[in-house]
Amino acid sequence: MRFKFLFFTLLSSLTSVFSQSDFNFQIQLTPITIPGFGGIQSYARAQYQGKWIFVGGRLDGLHARQPFNAFPSSANNTAIRVVDPVTLQQWTAPLSSLATDLQEQLQATNLNFYQDGDYLIVIGGYAFSATANDHITFNKITIINIPLLVQYVQAGMLQSDAFYQITDNRFTVTGGQLAKIDDTYYLVGGQRFDGRYNPMNNPTFTQTYTDSYKKFKLVNSNNQWQITDYEEVIDAVHLHRRDYNLVPQIFPDGSQGYMISSGVFQINVNLPFLYPVDIKSSGYEPQTNFNQLLSNYHGAHAEMYSATDQKMHALFFGGMSQYYYTGATLIQDTNVPFVKTISRVTRNAANELVETRQPEEMPIYVGAGSEFIPNHALPHFDNEVIKLDEITTNEFVIGHIVGGIASSSQNPFTNNQTAQTSPSSVIYEVKLINQPVLNAQTVIQHNPFSFKVYPNPTHNQKVKLSYEFPYEAPLEYLVTDASGKMLMEGDILKSKIGANTMDFELDPTESQVLQITLIFDRKYYQTQKIIMK
Repeated sequence: MRFKFLFFTLLSSLTSVFSQSDFNFQIQLTPITIPGFGGIQSYARAQYQGKWIFVGGRLDGLHARQPFNAFPSSANNTAIRVVDPVTLQQWTAPLSSLATDLQEQLQATNLNFYQDGDYLIVIGGYAFSATANDHITFNKITIINIPLLVQYVQAGMLQSDAFYQITDNRFTVTGGQLAKIDDTYYLVGGQRFDGRYNPMNNPTFTQTYTDSYKKFKLVNSNNQWQITDYEEVIDAVHLHRRDYNLVPQIFPDGSQGYMISSGVFQINVNLPFLYPVDIKSSGYEPQTNFNQLLSNYHGAHAEMYSATDQKMHALFFGGMSQYYYTGATLIQDTNVPFVKTISRVTRNAANELVETRQPEEMPIYVGAGSEFIPNHALPHFDNEVIKLDEITTNEFVIGHIVGGIASSSQNPFTNNQTAQTSPSSVIYEVKLINQPVLNAQTVIQHNPFSFKVYPNPTHNQKVKLSYEFPYEAPLEYLVTDASGKMLMEGDILKSKIGANTMDFELDPTESQVLQITLIFDRKYYQTQKIIMK
């Protein structure tokens, strides 16, 4: 239930500074054209023996505003492609030879996918289903045998023995990300979206965020696959994400995991989340003291780690963002436009995150819905993070940016010009060139907001909140229980710059542990745990 307590309004300042970079590489983009390779976006990908595999996705640009024209089935990708980037050859095979359930899911957009050795795991996805006679999110997990798939695509006809499909309503998810830590898969975030999209929230669709990550294992016994060890971790505040980047990480302790990078949409406002969330085998941790400003939507990203410097770097290529630079001036656009920015987020040995604008840019507005295909010939960890210390050459190709939405303007959706967008058919080779002295523009920002709750533990529903208000801006609250379920949400309607104290009454609950989250200026989150006695 949503209430109002009291509030004011708004404006924060963010600064940046040019300094010597801790990432001494120039980024060089070289466009490559493969004959017959049509544009594609929001697809699943894999690679095998130097060849690239593309499954699902869309063959049009940004979805239209009008429900009748959004996500037409005529622009579904109804063929699987195999590409050899060295010989510039392409092979395709239509889905039409497969069973209906396979055909429908494998032409979906925003599939959750992960390549595990010789298998490509795809989950969910969204598309028109002739069986349902509607646009739906699919309740399927499909395990694809990549060597067989490549063989069949090169022969021009798909065979059913390359696929194993499981129906399970727990995996009716689109717009999330699939990953693996040790022997456990993680389906992180996403939503169930059924019906026709429209931007005015008219009743042409139903939408439910998962607010969770789902952990499970896949067991293969004589080509019979089973789901085991299923567990769901729910947090209606910090895991309320879709259409984001799940960034592989080497953490300061040497463990492997992932970082949820930005994503959409906040619960109470149609703006991206800015702070990341770390995902580890031990659990998850919101990093609310850092906001990522320059990349806010799913697109190509590349990761590399230096054990010598104890720094974990992630590069983000173009896409869409609430913030971008014009010269040295940081601009905020709440329409979340297409941008040309190439940015970097670096994690140091103290687990601190810093964002930097790279001096290079994408050549056009492109990148949303694209994928980065890493160069597996380079030394890399199991999660595809490149091992920088083991590379001795001064310049090297780290991979390729493939597909995504290309736009001739920054805000085609807002201006009802989605017809001027298209799926990109240009492939960009990405090379790093060692440059000992480089300057880069670091975004100087930190979370200026914090609060305390007391008494804690509390013996009744009444507590006090104290906080410093750094400047006038909206202030909202969310209350969740120990299971991550949302209990309360609303606005705090009256605060003054400086010190504030207020009474806060919690709704009755049987939960012994609650979490209260305050959101300052619609971008700075802080969470405190309350023990109920």
